[in-house]
Amino acid sequence: MKNWNDLREAIVEGAVKRLRPKVMTVGVMFMGLIPIMWSAGAGADTMKRIAAPMIGGIFTSFIMEFVCLSCHLRHLEMELRGQEACEMIPTA
Repeated sequence: MKNWNDLREAIVEGAVKRLRPKVMTVGVMFMGLIPIMWSAGAGADTMKRIAAPMIGGIFTSFIMEFVCLSCHLRHLEMELRGQEACEMIPTA
């Protein structure tokens, strides 16, 4: 990676490769936990207390992986190369 465009392409390519497995995992986990959140039978109070943080954690990990991690890796790459991140931002 020698310039901003190479780095940007690598970040986008990595995110695209990881998107489908992550969306499928999050979707299946949500589908399994939503009925637990709506249950009203015996033991539902305990299960709701377990399912609520799991749903929050799944959603948070999804956002973290695709938004925060990509930005952090870009910034880390620029620091390791000894360049300021703003030097690599293309100007209009």
